[in-house]
Amino acid sequence: MTLDRSVLLFAGFMVLVSVVLTAFLSPLFVWFTVFIGLNLIQSAVTGFCPAAMVFKTFGIKSGCAFK
Repeated sequence: MTLDRSVLLFAGFMVLVSVVLTAFLSPLFVWFTVFIGLNLIQSAVTGFCPAAMVFKTFGIKSGCAFK
């Protein structure tokens, strides 16, 4: 699995977790969903993704988006 797919998988998983937390624990967890969305927008515009940096340290090979 490449770095790009790992980041997308992680982001999708975190969105689903935040939706479940919002639905079952507290409506305030919607801010976690907002944070994830803003981070996705920021990484698309700048090419900088903190999650990609973490995954690189785990040795996941680079794709074409995050170098």
